[in-house]
Amino acid sequence: MKKIKCILAAAIITTFLFESGRKADAQDMIRITTPMVPPEWALLERQVLESSNIAISDFYNHFLDENGTYLHVARWGALDGTDDVIEISKLWTILYSLGASDKVMELYHKSLEGALRQYAAVKTTSTDVAKYGSYYREFMPMSDFMHQGEGIQGLMFQGLCEPDNLLMRQRYKRFAGFYLNEDSDALNYDPVHKIIRSFWTGSRGPMLREGNAYDWGGDLTEGKFNMLHHSDAITTMRDYAKEYPGIISQFYFFPQSAAGDHPLNLCATQLALNAYMLDHEKKYLDWLLEYANTWKERAELNKGNFPANVGLDGITGHGVADKWYFDKKSEKGKWYMGTYGWNFSYYHWANMINHENNIFWGIWPGMANAYMLTGDPSYVSALRKQVDNLYENKKTINGVEMIPRNYGIHIDRDQPRKFNVFDVKDKKLFVPDGKGVEGWYNWTTNMLIPELLDIYLLSMDRKDLERISKNDWISFLEGNNPNFPVESLRNQLGFIRKQMTNMQYETSTPDTRLADWAIEFNPATNAGELVRLMMGVNLTGRIWSMHARVRYFDPEKYRAGLPEDVAALVTKMDGGVTNVSLVNINQVKSRKVIIQTGAFGEHQCLSVKIGDKEYPVNNRSFEVQLDPGAGTELIISAKRYANQPSWSFPW
Repeated sequence: MKKIKCILAAAIITTFLFESGRKADAQDMIRITTPMVPPEWALLERQVLESSNIAISDFYNHFLDENGTYLHVARWGALDGTDDVIEISKLWTILYSLGASDKVMELYHKSLEGALRQYAAVKTTSTDVAKYGSYYREFMPMSDFMHQGEGIQGLMFQGLCEPDNLLMRQRYKRFAGFYLNEDSDALNYDPVHKIIRSFWTGSRGPMLREGNAYDWGGDLTEGKFNMLHHSDAITTMRDYAKEYPGIISQFYFFPQSAAGDHPLNLCATQLALNAYMLDHEKKYLDWLLEYANTWKERAELNKGNFPANVGLDGITGHGVADKWYFDKKSEKGKWYMGTYGWNFSYYHWANMINHENNIFWGIWPGMANAYMLTGDPSYVSALRKQVDNLYENKKTINGVEMIPRNYGIHIDRDQPRKFNVFDVKDKKLFVPDGKGVEGWYNWTTNMLIPELLDIYLLSMDRKDLERISKNDWISFLEGNNPNFPVESLRNQLGFIRKQMTNMQYETSTPDTRLADWAIEFNPATNAGELVRLMMGVNLTGRIWSMHARVRYFDPEKYRAGLPEDVAALVTKMDGGVTNVSLVNINQVKSRKVIIQTGAFGEHQCLSVKIGDKEYPVNNRSFEVQLDPGAGTELIISAKRYANQPSWSFPW
């Protein structure tokens, strides 16, 4: 072992020990002996992890039984159903991968298996979608990918925790196989036209018939519940049987999209990516890039706007059902039409007009996943162009800048306000002349800051920062908001406390709970804030991979996450350079940690600089030994997206 002494200040001599690998594939190790009084952010970070351990256990004991069964009224439905029951544990795998306890992973497994088991037995009579069970082959039989994605987020990140788990590996490959036509019951993909064959797909294949309201609303359910999609859901219990006609009426026009492709289906690229990262089987890579490229080309041909529907013939605008929300037969060739598409406005059963456009839920993971595999900036350019199109139609309304979120037929009242572009007749949206005006509408103050953050973090082009103003995290990374980590971590502790307090005083019983009720009390809902501080990634609610700067492993326990007593904070990001503050708060025992560049080792670490000393690495990861009470800042230089991503751990 070679000792290297480095004078950091006149009175402080710090010793770093660098151990070269004893064999070609061994990890390099940097020893840090610099004393560091544990900063407040480090103590808070460890407290957030510890509090999350306790809170998740309490949450589990409150809502689930010892077998993992969620105690509630189980039913199929888009408002409260199959995706929600599995969503209650969606961020537990993320927390474990950061360093939460083994107990968290144990409870995740119980809740996942309990949900799959429970809902496999939930069948429908008013629709044939779930006649064999609401989970079939451990996947929703048919649904849109907004709901498919919400339901399996926890499972999508399980690979971060235990890449060798046989059951998980089988599921990853089976789920991807549903979209590679490897299951005769689920021929979801048309390789000739390069389309996923329906807006609703799953383990029983594509829905090729016209959809109906019962596909979305499910069967009539008896009982009184807090119905979270209603305006006064938290405070008022409602009789489901009385609300059911209104729910079915609301879903009358949801089946705009049926047979044919939809941009939400780009979420399926996550299934292919997960399977690919197991063993790098080329078929998953080829399918993902073929499908992502096809959508990128469609957007390019549509002036940069990702179309909301594609027909079974592969033609944009041919994928809309004959019934749409003006009770007129839809015209062919309308790129913007479709459920959750650019024109998706409807009258909610709670007596209000809703505007929804969930296209970004698909195109962001689709383009970002392709970028992870190739490093090709054209995928990021496609996202940037889509946002550019909205910003080009920006307006100042009552002194406030707004951009549109919807495009389609509406009433032009010279007042581009959110709810003023439709009339309502018989609880349906209505345009008096039957034609209206075709164009942008629903101007909003939502300036797509999370999406702009994603674009910047993918490109690391400082021009992409120009539209991002007043973002506390970016301000911190730019050196202008030093209190942000402490404030964020305090808020996270406050959030956990609030969730547990609310859970303590909630009075529901199993017969008065719907599937989505427990989500309101999940103490891990805010875990994205911790991910951002520790890994340098903007983790949103969308189902997609973490394009992280760094990730941590415990080499002594052979598990993912920070070792006990170690805290980490990403303090700066510039191109391929990432600054990480690392500290051992234990004043008696040393700790070892492996730092990997990229959540999946997709970045190649070139070197690590500490003070005036630079250590060559040229690997996906490196090992650090922290002496008792030691800490420092690491400046990590990496070549971004130089490696194929992998679930494999560093050892």
